[in-house]
Amino acid sequence: MTKSRYHGYKSVRGEDEQTDFKYDAFVSYADEDLSFVQQMTSKLEGENGIRLCIHHRDFVPGYDIAENIITAINKSRKTIVILSPNFIQSDWCMYELHIAKMEEIYNRDNENVLFLICYEEIPAPKIPLSIMDVIHQKSYLEFPNDEYGNTVFWNKLHATLV
Repeated sequence: MTKSRYHGYKSVRGEDEQTDFKYDAFVSYADEDLSFVQQMTSKLEGENGIRLCIHHRDFVPGYDIAENIITAINKSRKTIVILSPNFIQSDWCMYELHIAKMEEIYNRDNENVLFLICYEEIPAPKIPLSIMDVIHQKSYLEFPNDEYGNTVFWNKLHATLV
């Protein structure tokens, strides 16, 4: 399904088509990191009016998981990856990362769509090359988990999405 979705297809988006997006960002995360995602949802949606697509809340029941992922990424301006050891171990999370990279390359003319949040530290040797490639090519945020750092973190994340 993924190959047929992206093979030979290139969408043409005009400047005025930004309203086609249902969400400001799709959040790709491992289920074990749900508490952080709930905190992020509260900060961004509740306090700042950012529309997030969260799989446990927004995926359509009865649809194929892969189809839900592709649709969610396509209908979101950005994809936020919550990078943690749990994320790396999840096949679905890695699938979401690869679909977001394909969306960026094939549908958005290499527009900066993918954004990483390093939620938990991961030793470099354990980071897959596909993620290391994204880390080297793009800026990312590290979650500081301290009071002052958290304020700066949430402000930077909000600025990235608006």
